[in-house]
Amino acid sequence: MSEFASEELRHLRPGRDTVVTIGNFDGVHLGHRALVQHVMDRARSRDLAAGVVTLYPDPDRVLRPQEPMRYITSLEERIELLRALGLDFVATLNFTSELAELPPSTFAGLLRRELGMRLLIMGPNNAFGRNREGTAERMQAIGAAQGFEVEVLPEGVVQQANLVSATAIRAALAEGDLESAERQLGRRYALRGPVVHGDERGRNIGFPTANIGVTADRALPAFGVYATWAHVGEARHASATNIGMRPTFAGHELRVEAHLMDFDADLYDQQIRLEFVERLRPEMKFDGLPAIVAQIGADVARAREILAADE
Repeated sequence: MSEFASEELRHLRPGRDTVVTIGNFDGVHLGHRALVQHVMDRARSRDLAAGVVTLYPDPDRVLRPQEPMRYITSLEERIELLRALGLDFVATLNFTSELAELPPSTFAGLLRRELGMRLLIMGPNNAFGRNREGTAERMQAIGAAQGFEVEVLPEGVVQQANLVSATAIRAALAEGDLESAERQLGRRYALRGPVVHGDERGRNIGFPTANIGVTADRALPAFGVYATWAHVGEARHASATNIGMRPTFAGHELRVEAHLMDFDADLYDQQIRLEFVERLRPEMKFDGLPAIVAQIGADVARAREILAADE
C-alpha cells in the first residue's frame, strides 16, 4: 500500500472521527455544494467531523492520459473554496497509478486508519479501487468488517447535484457563456495567477496590461475581451481583459492580459484574481495599430460602463 498516500492523509486527521466523501470537486460548483452540505449535516447529527478527500490530478487524466484535461479551478483554489463551505478538513490525495490499483478494502482501510472514517458518503454510481470494484454494496460489506458505515446519497441530493456538472461548465466557458457558467458555479468564474513579464505593447500604445500567468491545463473562457474585476490583495480594480493569441501581432502563445483602469503601479510577481463579469466581443485581427488603439479604447469604455453598473 502507498506509504506516500498515508503520509498525505495522516497529518490532516481532525481531533475526532469523521464523515468522509471522495471526489474530484473541480470548480466546487452547486452540485458539489449540495453534496458537501449533506456531509456536514450527517456529521453534525453524529457529532463527527465533516471532510472531503479531493483527488488530484483527475483520475481520468491518469487512467486515460491521451485525453486532455482542463481544470476550472486550480488545486489551491479548490481547497480554499471547499474550506469556505464550512468543512472541518479538506484532504488532497495524489491520484497515481499505484493508488488506482489498490483493492477497495485497502483503500478503505487507509481512510479508516488515517482519517478516522466512521461514515463514508457515496453517490449511487461511485466506485473505488482497482477496476472500480468498490461499489456502494461492496464498500458496505468492507465497512462492516473494518468498522465504518456507508450511505448512498439520498435521491433528492443526487437530483440537485446532477443539475450541474464540471463538463457543462467547461463547455459554457468554451462558448464564452459566462451566464451559464455562473449559474452552475453559484458564483462568477474567476482565475488567479502571478503577473509575469510580457512584451509591453499595451504600455506603448497607452493601455498597459498585466500579463497573467496561467497553466496550460486551465479551462479558460473563449478567446475575446471581457469586462472583469481585478483583485490585487484586498483591493478591487475595474479592468478589461483579453484572452487569446493576439493575431494582429502574429502571436503564437496564449495570453491573458488585463488592463486595470485608473491604475499605474508595478504588479510584477504579484497575484491577481480576475473575476469575469461580461464578454464584450470575440478576438479580432486588425489592419493596423490605429484600429487596435481605437477598438481597445471602445472596449475599455464599455467595460467601465458595465462595471460601474455592477458596483
